[in-house]
Amino acid sequence: MNTCRHLLCAGLLLLDVAVSGESVGAEGAPATPPELVTIADVKVRVTDHGPVVLLQAEGKTIPIFVDLTVALSIQAALLGDKLERPMSHDLMSQILRTYGGKVTQTVITLKGGTYYGALTVAFRDEVKVFDSRSSDSIALAVHFKAPILVGRDLLNSAGRVLEKSKTEDL
Repeated sequence: MNTCRHLLCAGLLLLDVAVSGESVGAEGAPATPPELVTIADVKVRVTDHGPVVLLQAEGKTIPIFVDLTVALSIQAALLGDKLERPMSHDLMSQILRTYGGKVTQTVITLKGGTYYGALTVAFRDEVKVFDSRSSDSIALAVHFKAPILVGRDLLNSAGRVLEKSKTEDL
């Protein structure tokens, strides 16, 4: 399916963390930040279990299952498709651009079986990190052609070689 539709973008919550703040590990010692890997390719596919976003790096693929409208939004952004009417990710992108903001990166993490997105937005002289659903964070990063990052530990634990016969293009 080459025509794409976009999805309502869930609200993003501002995290109360300093961007340059130091994280603390066990017993108050500074935590070593995980080594981050830049996702080289993003694909959207349909499987027997529903739409999936495939984050690919270093020969491995991290599958993140999303709802159909988010999948269509990401696919449209990847292809540069425009709809007659903007959907939520398009609207958020347009608002950010109009006021001089831009998505600079997103970091995808996995906690308790749920993927999270930490969306970094630059606006004038400020940089803020917003908590978001991983799918919304990926969609906005794709709209802005911003890097999508994952920890090497996540790539190693959740990444796998994908069987081509199990998926089809959206």
